[in-house]
Amino acid sequence: MKFIKTIGLLLFLVGFGIFNATFFLASYQLSEDIINQQIPDDTKNALFKARASGLLEEPVSSNFTFVNRITTVFEEINREALENYAINESEIDQIIAGAQSDNGYNFQIKELSKIYSEDDPILQFKLKAFSDYGSWLDGRTFSDEGDFRSNLQNVADNIKTYGIINQKGFDKYTIKNLQYSLTKAASNGPVSDNPANFLWLTYILCIVGAMMYILPKIKDGPPGIKNNRIFHSAMKNVGWLGILTGTYLILFYIFLYFYPEYMTSWIIMVDPVSMFLKGSEAGRFFLYGFIYTLCILVMGVRMLIKYRHSRYQMVRTASVMFFQTAFAFLIPEILLRLNQPYFDFKNIWPLDYDFFFDNELSTLVNNGGLGVFMLVWGIALVLVAVPVFVYFFGKRWYCSWVCGCGGLAETLGDPYRQLSNKSLKAWRVERVLIHSVLGFAVLMTIGVLYTYFTGAGSLLGVSTYKVREVYGAWIGAGFAGVVGTGFYPFMGNRVWCRFGCPLAAYLGFVQRFKSRFRITTNGGQCISCGNCSTYCEMGIDVRWYAQRGQNIVRSSCVGCGVCSSVCPRGVLNLENKDEKGRFGDPILIGNDSFKVQS
Repeated sequence: MKFIKTIGLLLFLVGFGIFNATFFLASYQLSEDIINQQIPDDTKNALFKARASGLLEEPVSSNFTFVNRITTVFEEINREALENYAINESEIDQIIAGAQSDNGYNFQIKELSKIYSEDDPILQFKLKAFSDYGSWLDGRTFSDEGDFRSNLQNVADNIKTYGIINQKGFDKYTIKNLQYSLTKAASNGPVSDNPANFLWLTYILCIVGAMMYILPKIKDGPPGIKNNRIFHSAMKNVGWLGILTGTYLILFYIFLYFYPEYMTSWIIMVDPVSMFLKGSEAGRFFLYGFIYTLCILVMGVRMLIKYRHSRYQMVRTASVMFFQTAFAFLIPEILLRLNQPYFDFKNIWPLDYDFFFDNELSTLVNNGGLGVFMLVWGIALVLVAVPVFVYFFGKRWYCSWVCGCGGLAETLGDPYRQLSNKSLKAWRVERVLIHSVLGFAVLMTIGVLYTYFTGAGSLLGVSTYKVREVYGAWIGAGFAGVVGTGFYPFMGNRVWCRFGCPLAAYLGFVQRFKSRFRITTNGGQCISCGNCSTYCEMGIDVRWYAQRGQNIVRSSCVGCGVCSSVCPRGVLNLENKDEKGRFGDPILIGNDSFKVQS
């Protein structure tokens, strides 16, 4: 068995090594055809070609160099556009002088034609831009020159930020998308030539190697949890291997969310799978979904073997494997192939924080009956399913049986569950953070719904677009992705679920105050071994409750049942009963076997 595990580990390392090597196995050659495909606007196309002539002459060997040169082209175009079309200080002085009167400064839009009267495209652009972005000043009188100048400068800044860059240059979102699409289209090399071969060389080797390493554990002693020196492990106790793993995960998420243009070889590699499922090339989130699903499936097998003494754990693990594969990955991609909206039927607001964004709502409403059904389904999950199911089953019905974030934490993150901080200080930080994120999500959603129904881009002077941008970058990508998964080897497997997930906070409110679910304890049988607290991924000191025979009703508890599964005395029991029902018949308890090896 040891020989098979060693071969499996070697195969995995070879496949993983090839995967990482492909990050650098490409050169990049831009062509006019690629530019024509990716930049259809004739004016901007011509601007880009004129300044990217050097990139059309010779291949670039590094993706970092290629992206940097593309970025320089965009910056030069925008800089020149601002120099030509921005309203400068001298023009503001002229506007102030023209508006001066005995009563102060009376601004009239029509008077701008005296300044921008020439038949010059640049001057005419400035006149129209001021009319578009400064119409709110028309007819206003200012007694103070400084106040008037400040308002004019505000209009000029908005024209720079939105009007000029959008119309005469490239805004930051367009630049980001083009950096990725141009880099992917310009990629040349072994991966681009043979994506299917590299798919086999990397993913299949990793999967086969992982299975060869995991499956022999079935014969590795009797069923049960092994307390086999986990706090002396370089991987499982923030040792050098754990730090290396965590660093890699953090870097992967940073590239995925913020710099996908550097991952084009990895994305090209899964193009064959994407073409098979949805009939189009892969994007960065298809790559992510593919890897995410494979991790849950492979590490799910490990969970089934590790917890094979517990029927509850095996059914729960099979559930998250199924929901991730079918509902989170396959069904949404197949919907795209059928020209229907991308939709994850198990995702719930506010975890699915963009569900109520105006573009998402418009997409669903404009896609006929199925789109309307998806909209109603999503709203029903929030308003009906959450309170009803949490009342009967606790938040575990979602967090431990359905959720993809929870599924990854329970499978890929299982080796790190003992790293969750059980201190009172951590609990206080947890309460502040998770409820702050929930509040942020609620306020953001109010803002975006206001924009959807009124068309106004701001509420109480705050840009709803800016708020959603901040939430998406810092919470959706930074917290949930970079920290939430990257910190598994440092802070345990439920960092996001415990400290950040707004849906977990919403579910927790219901569970804490109106739910039949609880973990009951039999204090007389507790031997204070500490297994329950050690393995609690949500930072609950379970032993403290067990020693006192107190039922555990905590808003943070996700009902994973591992505390019960590792208890050698059967002290803990997962029940859906009223508070008085300690000795009633439980459903699907977590401790159907009490085998623990030391």
